Amino acid sequence: MQTRRRFKQTKTLTDKLADEAARCRAEARTLTPGRRREMLLRQARQDETAMQIEAWLRSPGLRAPT
Repeated sequence: MQTRRRFKQTKTLTDKLADEAARCRAEARTLTPGRRREMLLRQARQDETAMQIEAWLRSPGLRAPT
C-alpha cells in the first residue's frame, strides 16, 4: 500500500491569498487594458474576498451550537 505524503504548511491561507492578490495586481499594472488585465484584477478581488470570508469564519463571534 502506498503511504500518504504529508507536509507541514509553512504559510497560512490568509498569507497565501494576500501574496496571490498582490502578485495579480502587480502584474495587472504592467498590462494594457484588455481581457488578461481584467482577469488578473478579478482574481485579486476574489482572493481578497476569500480572505474576508476566512476571517469571518475564524472570528470568535461564531461558535458551534452547544
